[in-house]
Amino acid sequence: MKGLEENLGYTFKDLSFLEKALTHPSALPPGQGVDFERLEFLGDRVLGLIVATWLFKEFPREKEGDLARRFAGLVRKETLVEVAQSIHLDQAMIMKREKSSSQQKRMDTLLSDGCEALIGALYLEGGLAAAQSFIYRHWDHYFKGNHEPPRDPKSILQEWVQGHRKTHPKYVVIESSGPAHAPQFIVEVRVEGLDPTRGEGSSKRRAEQEAAQRMLNVIVAHD
Repeated sequence: MKGLEENLGYTFKDLSFLEKALTHPSALPPGQGVDFERLEFLGDRVLGLIVATWLFKEFPREKEGDLARRFAGLVRKETLVEVAQSIHLDQAMIMKREKSSSQQKRMDTLLSDGCEALIGALYLEGGLAAAQSFIYRHWDHYFKGNHEPPRDPKSILQEWVQGHRKTHPKYVVIESSGPAHAPQFIVEVRVEGLDPTRGEGSSKRRAEQEAAQRMLNVIVAHD
């Protein structure tokens, strides 16, 4: 854990917080992964608060819609996965590891959830300052790299559909699972003339964005 703490820039006084954040429910008997899920729930909200405040101060002239697009890009699953990989979280997490294709597909979800749980643990032990320091350190280049508000996948897909005179994309919840404090959603997006694609996330919004991004990947491949 020492190597991970060095990457975090924070040393835990109570390692139980870190251990709970690193122990995924898949490594435990059914019903015993509550600590991880609760930390993930908390970390998601802490990340949102810190990023929203950062954006509010960093871009004082931007409208709410532009701030919202920046926010979505900074807290999306792909960003969390990149941060998790940069601190080698996959090597530190305790989880059920399989060499199947399904495990590989779920790894991004595991890493993004783990990153949020880690932020939750930092907040509980070190307060807002500890969580903020970690986020400022590892999200800084994302802030500096976005000179213009990014467009989210759903907006881009909507524009493509309109430009090709197709009916509006339809988002359908295929499955919802998990406890109330840590739900998981699978959403399918359907576009006229194309095979549907699916996305997974801890909220409907995240699942929809992932499904839209996968649909855009299909469109680019066909073009």
